[in-house]
Amino acid sequence: MVATPVQLRTSTGCLSFSSSPSAARRRFAVVRGSAEAMATEKLGIRVERNPPESRLSELGVRQWPKWGCEKSKFPWTYSAKETCYLLQGKVKVYPEGHGEEFVEIAAGDLVVFPKGMSCTWDVAEAVDKHYNFE
Repeated sequence: MVATPVQLRTSTGCLSFSSSPSAARRRFAVVRGSAEAMATEKLGIRVERNPPESRLSELGVRQWPKWGCEKSKFPWTYSAKETCYLLQGKVKVYPEGHGEEFVEIAAGDLVVFPKGMSCTWDVAEAVDKHYNFE
């Protein structure tokens, strides 16, 4: 079999492979499957962007209490690990000890804040979220 360059278009751009089309499709399926559950961690905050409804159901997110606030800026310390799902809003979270570095979270994000984290919330758009403390 001759290796043929293959290019697959995705919603985020192109993936290029230098192999057979079937091998490229198998690799793409692995990439696509793992992208659904992909989470990033920055400055100790874990963010999963637009998790599937099945993930939210598995966690029981819709049964968690809700909390919200208007545009504001305030300090916060997590006395326990918090997992939250933003229904609406946009926030820059500045963890203490990291200068001007921040993590931006927004509607559709599933976010985990570690126990003991002190930070400042800079709420750019009013927040409505489900939350759960462990």
